[in-house]
Amino acid sequence: MDGKHMQIGEVAARTELSLRTIRHYEETGLVIPSARSQGGFRLYTETDVARLMVIRRMKPLGFTLEQMRDLLDATDRLDSDDALDVDERQALLQRVRMYQQAAAEQVEKLRVQLARAEDFAATLGARLDQNTSAPRI
Repeated sequence: MDGKHMQIGEVAARTELSLRTIRHYEETGLVIPSARSQGGFRLYTETDVARLMVIRRMKPLGFTLEQMRDLLDATDRLDSDDALDVDERQALLQRVRMYQQAAAEQVEKLRVQLARAEDFAATLGARLDQNTSAPRI
C-alpha cells in the first residue's frame, strides 16, 4: 500500500465506526471506497475518512440517510473544481446553511435534555446521600 490509501479496519479505528456501519454507508451510496486492492479490499483516502466523519457527526443529531446524502452532495459540488454560476452556488450554500441551522437547533435540544438528565442524576444522588448518611431510629 502506498500510504495514501487505508483499508477498512484502519478507517473504522480512525472514525470509531464499525466495519458493518462503513459497509452499510457504502451500500447506501454515502461513501464509496476510492479504490480496491488487487485482492479486492476496500481502500479509502483521507477524503473518504472526512466524509465518514461528517456522517458520524450527523447521525446522533437525527439526520436521515437522505439528508446526509443531500448535504454531502451540496458540499461535494461546492468543493469541486467545476465552475458554478452564482445562482447555483447560492442555492448550494443555502442548503448547507439549512443543515447548519438544523444542527444548531438539535444541539440546543440535546443541551436541554442533558441538563434535565444531570438534574435527575443529582436529585437521585442527593436522595441516596440523605437516606444513607442519617441512621433511622
